[in-house]
Amino acid sequence: MIRDIRFIRILRSESALHFELNSFYVKSSLFQKIFWISSFYAKFATFRKILEQMQIEQNRMVSLTYELRETDINGKILEVLQENKPLKFVYGTGRLLPSFEANLLSLKSGDSFSFSLAANQAYGERREEMIIDVPMSVFENGGKVDENICRVGNEVPMTDGSGNPLYGTINEILEDAVKMDFNHPMAGVNLFFSGRIIEVWEPSREELSSQSNACSGCNGHANSNCGETCS
Repeated sequence: MIRDIRFIRILRSESALHFELNSFYVKSSLFQKIFWISSFYAKFATFRKILEQMQIEQNRMVSLTYELRETDINGKILEVLQENKPLKFVYGTGRLLPSFEANLLSLKSGDSFSFSLAANQAYGERREEMIIDVPMSVFENGGKVDENICRVGNEVPMTDGSGNPLYGTINEILEDAVKMDFNHPMAGVNLFFSGRIIEVWEPSREELSSQSNACSGCNGHANSNCGETCS
C-alpha cells in the first residue's frame, strides 16, 4: 500500500515537471514570436524611415500630386492630379520639362512644393509659323472629308515628314485647306505648380522599362503633360 502511494506521488511529480517544462516551452515560443514580430516592425520602421529620407535625384522613381494653374496661385486651374492617380516618373530621363524637374531636386517624401515657370521655361512662346494651312485632302477618307475629325476646335494627331507625332488644333476650315495651330496648347502661358511628393524610391527593372515606353506630363495633352513631345 505504501509503495502504491509513493508510486502515485512519483507520477504526480513527473506530471508537475512535465507541466512546468511545457509551460516554459510555450512561454519561450511566445516570447520568440513576440521578439520576432518586434524585430520585424523595427526593421520595417527603419526601412520606412529610409524611404522617407530618400531624396529626389537622377534615376529615382517619384510619385507626386500637383495642381497646375495659369500664371500664379490665383490663376485659372488647368489640371489637378490627386493621390489616387498621381504623376509617376523616373527623374532625369528627359520625359519632363527640365525646369519642372529642377524645382523638385532633393525633395523627399511628404515635402510640399510650389513654383512658377515662365512661358519660355515651359512650352515656349506662341509662334505664328506654327499655324499652317493643311490641304483638305489630308482629311479625306474614300474621297470624302471626315467631318468627325475635320471640326473647328478639334485636336488632331498627325505626323511630320520624319514620322514624329504632332498634335494640331483646327482653327478654321477653308475652301481647299484647314488652318491648323501646331503650337502647344500652353505655349505663351506662364504656369504655377503646387503639390506634394508622395514617395521616392529606387525603381525596379520593370518600372524602368514601363517608364521608357510611356509619356508623362501635365494637363493631359498627348504631346507633353509636363514633358517633352513623346516619340
